[in-house]
Amino acid sequence: MEQSKVGRYKFMAEPFHVDCNGELPMNVLSNCMLNAADFHSDARGFGITFLRENKCTWVLSRLAVEMNRMPYQYESFEIETWCEKIYRFFTDRNYNVYDGQGKIIGHARSVWAMIDIDTRKPLDLLSVQSGRLVDYVDPDLECPMEKPSHIKLHEGKLVKEYTSQYSDIDINGHVNSVKYMQHILDIFPMEKYKAQRIKRFEIAYVSECYYGNTLSFYKEEPEENISDIEVKCNDTVACRSRVVFENK
Repeated sequence: MEQSKVGRYKFMAEPFHVDCNGELPMNVLSNCMLNAADFHSDARGFGITFLRENKCTWVLSRLAVEMNRMPYQYESFEIETWCEKIYRFFTDRNYNVYDGQGKIIGHARSVWAMIDIDTRKPLDLLSVQSGRLVDYVDPDLECPMEKPSHIKLHEGKLVKEYTSQYSDIDINGHVNSVKYMQHILDIFPMEKYKAQRIKRFEIAYVSECYYGNTLSFYKEEPEENISDIEVKCNDTVACRSRVVFENK
């Protein structure tokens, strides 16, 4: 069956996933977005079945999320996703988040690459399955938010160290992309989440970390309510993140 260019998928803010405010935290919402991306690509022939047969995998390079509010406990919501553009080694994938009444409550932009599992090198997306990926590009659907920015710390202060555990490791053998988000969000005290909410969250992945590695988290605040985080593993940058808060 021919698939449309856009996919839309239903989720629910389950009670054991919400935070101290009864809202879905950013890392769980982001995980739902990654699931939506998987559903979308798999239905169009570029998901789990294709990846296993060709010994490759999708990897998330960048993600930026902007939310007007987060889904509440037991609230049903939907995530719409589509590919905005295909480059040789990367693809831009966007998202809209809808509440139970069909109103848009947030957006996201992401950048993905497909890599060879053995060599860890990116594949030419314009050549995969004779370039069929471009058949599912929809450049006209609107995602009214800025693209991921280039985050750079200048004088970051060490605020946390963590040794990666069993629950951090995904099927590819490295620290799961959403786990980095969780550990970054845990840098901030619960009192901050009581008084403020995350308006925008960004993360850019640089290198892989593995089981038993020590992750060092550095933070600086270039502006009020903006925190830039850099995660290092053995003195090599693993990822960088920007968290933008606003008062409730």
